[in-house]
Formats: sequence, structure tokens, C-alpha cells
Amino acid sequence: MKIKPISDRVLIKPSEEEAKTKGGIILPDTAKEKPQKGKVIAVGDGRKTEDGKIIPLKVKVGDTVIYGKYSGTEITIDDEEHLIVREEDILAILD
Repeated sequence: MKIKPISDRVLIKPSEEEAKTKGGIILPDTAKEKPQKGKVIAVGDGRKTEDGKIIPLKVKVGDTVIYGKYSGTEITIDDEEHLIVREEDILAILD
């Protein structure tokens, strides 16, 4: 399935969180933190201003980003978890 976000929304594939602590303890799924880092899969056209101009997004497909902990909407695409967030919920782009 192919998804194209609209407006200033971004589709992100969250990174897999480490299932083991630094000390070697294996964590169950319920104890894991929600990931806050992921890879941009698709982006919308940009934010529309009041006078009709479109401001393009700063993130692009392939960027690795950090986003707010409880941001966006979780969706499942081809049995994989993804997240749709607004560009303003993205905190940083990692190099």
C-alpha cells in the first residue's frame, strides 16, 4: 500500500527500540519506551499560508528525525507500525 501525506504531514517509520538494557536485562514489550526517532518514508506538499502560498517542508524522504514522544497518529501499513505527524512535531533532523 502506498500512502502520500497531505499538507504539512510526514509519514515516519519508528526505529526499533533496544530490547535489552546496558546491563543485559531483556525488557518485555510493555516496559519499553515509545521510540522518538525514525526514518521519513513520505512527506506532504507543504503548509499552505493564508494567501494560498505553499511553504515546502524542511524534511525529506530518507531523513532520520527525532519527534515528540506522544506526537502523531499511529497506523499500520503492510503489518508494520508507522506514524503520521505534522512537521511542527518534528524536533530535529539527524545527520
